[in-house]
Amino acid sequence: GLVAGASKGEGLGNKFLANIREVDAVIHMLRCFDSSEIQNVNKTVDPIRDLETVETEMMISDLESVEKRLSQKKNKNNELSKDTFEILENVYESLKKGIRPEKLEEKFDKKLIKNLGILSTKPRILVCNVDENSVSSGNAYSDTVKNKFKNDTIVIVSAEIEQQITELQDSEASEFMKEIGIKESGLDQIIKAGYKILNLSTYFTVGPKETHAWTVEKNCKAPDAAEVIHSDFKKGFIKAEVISYADYIEHVGEVGARDNGKLKIEGKDYEVADGDVLHFRFNT
Repeated sequence: GLVAGASKGEGLGNKFLANIREVDAVIHMLRCFDSSEIQNVNKTVDPIRDLETVETEMMISDLESVEKRLSQKKNKNNELSKDTFEILENVYESLKKGIRPEKLEEKFDKKLIKNLGILSTKPRILVCNVDENSVSSGNAYSDTVKNKFKNDTIVIVSAEIEQQITELQDSEASEFMKEIGIKESGLDQIIKAGYKILNLSTYFTVGPKETHAWTVEKNCKAPDAAEVIHSDFKKGFIKAEVISYADYIEHVGEVGARDNGKLKIEGKDYEVADGDVLHFRFNT
């Protein structure tokens, strides 16, 4: 992880910061438990301080990067597009004030924002790692995080509990989670949170030997969903046969869904829904 001074090379330093510039989102694992056996570099437990330390290092690194890019605007051989320049200016003004840039996606193309690799513009999940007795409801530490960052996606987990779950069979894990008052594992919660903040959904393809889940952006068009499987699927797209997940389960597969009028034929403008079971028709 990061420590104070990382942007100047302390700890894993700039190497770590460079490595995470390519990610789609940042997950902050915050210590929210007391333990004399697990040392804390700051000697005390304070998840707000820990988060702000990391965020500060990310913003300092971003500020240096953005300043450099904006200065290159003056170089005729290194011109920036109008949108890129405006994004960098927006980010620069926020970072100078010591705050995270917000709502950029309301003004600019999110792919362009992502390609700039600015850490403080990436969506984030705050994961509060609590003691095992607090996993169902959180504790005073996680409450401070919730109260401070009301607009963030926050997940309560216990690493101790997660380790125990991984050592159990599925049926045993379900019973164990029921006993301690949680509906799903911390890992599952984090995955769902990731899908939510990245605006993702899943569709399925079903073959004679296997069923495959594919991840796409929510409400993407059918040809774009097909491209996730292979680029030829988009180029030669003709139509998509669509069955909702609920109908597929209720009618025990494609044949039953078709016989009950639940299979739809959709064209290029169809927006794929979460859980759709799709079969693409295309020319090669």
